[in-house]
Amino acid sequence: MTKIAVVGTGYVGLVTGTCFAETGNQVICIDIDADKVEKMKNGIIPIYEPNLDTIFERNISAKRLSFTTTLEKGIKDAEIIFLALPTPPGEDGSADLSYILGVAEQLGKLITEYKVIVDKSTVPVGTAEKVHAVIAKNAQVDFAVVSNPEFLREGFAVSDFMKPDRVIIGTRDERARKVMESLYRPFVRQGNPIYFMDEKSAELTKYAANSFLATKITFMNEVANFCELVGADVDQVRVGIGSDTRIGKRFLFPGIGYGGSCFPKDVQALVKSGEDLNFKFEILSAVLKVNQEQKTILFPKIKNFFRGDLSGKKIAVWGLAFKPDTDDIREAPALFMIEALLDAGANISAYDPEAMPNVKNSLGNKIDYASDEYSALSGADALLICTEWGIFRNPDFTRMKSLMKDAVIFDGRNLFEIGEMNDKGFYYCSIGRNVIEK
Repeated sequence: MTKIAVVGTGYVGLVTGTCFAETGNQVICIDIDADKVEKMKNGIIPIYEPNLDTIFERNISAKRLSFTTTLEKGIKDAEIIFLALPTPPGEDGSADLSYILGVAEQLGKLITEYKVIVDKSTVPVGTAEKVHAVIAKNAQVDFAVVSNPEFLREGFAVSDFMKPDRVIIGTRDERARKVMESLYRPFVRQGNPIYFMDEKSAELTKYAANSFLATKITFMNEVANFCELVGADVDQVRVGIGSDTRIGKRFLFPGIGYGGSCFPKDVQALVKSGEDLNFKFEILSAVLKVNQEQKTILFPKIKNFFRGDLSGKKIAVWGLAFKPDTDDIREAPALFMIEALLDAGANISAYDPEAMPNVKNSLGNKIDYASDEYSALSGADALLICTEWGIFRNPDFTRMKSLMKDAVIFDGRNLFEIGEMNDKGFYYCSIGRNVIEK
């Protein structure tokens, strides 16, 4: 049993703390938001993440997981301190390290014995050195700063943490290496590797991984857009190239761009890190540009369908989160599409299984929020699909046609088969495939 403190209770911090508690460790999570901490003490999770609630409640009941607003109290007995703090993009695209360095400043004054301090947040190359320097200004004892980037997919974060493909640990401190290896041993019993490397290489590994996946998605979106020009079917192209083991099948599904808390800011931060050293990531700069344009790729098609006039048209929107199985709306393509539609005079009725409260906080009463997917369709001139939630994949098409003013679907996630939509008599416009006319 290891005593662990986790500073920050966002997606990464809360999943990290809860999953470490699940393997028998004593974990205390620290957050400055008193209201949030009080809710967590009462078993209320501040985020939606599948399967997190079960182990969250179990470990609170077992008294392995606790919460505090006081940094000094939280780290007092901890052998390992995880920093899972936000690193939002600044105006220039660089990662804002003020939260991490601010806590590091306090830690230097508080630690009274050897601690392993772990950067769990996604941070630029060289951050471990900066954190070490800030702590060392005030620390009177030895300590180690380790880079341990997370590779958690929202919607699958618990399973990703409990059964990781790999664990990356950046440290040149032998004592810290042994502590971290012991901590992660229960998670790699099936043989998946723990890779040890220097801190800078670990930091860059996270940025490189996310940037590569963002590039793969964006490349497929450009191929889809080209398919529409030449009359090819992107689904067939996707299957054809995905069968090549050097390429693989994952992250090849075209759509209206990526969003979320990781890919947009991580690609941007890596590009900015390059610029700071007079190095230009040519490919990643193009990825940022193409993805931004892809988020509204369907807007001109919707506008053209209505002959240039969307005034008073009711557009139903299915899906608001940036991906299914999360309530996260950061950089969600749905919001960019909604903004464009509203600016053009359309009315929006939207439904999402989890993300509507967050959208209400952002958009207020600018749009209508439906109680379910079918209620959103009542009197709609068209349906726009922005998120591939499972409940949208096999709808009652007969009911849909009876509710909608016109049987028109613009599908930003290619949920339905072309032949099926042709048989059902819908106008169906998707990404990288032929348009089905009624």
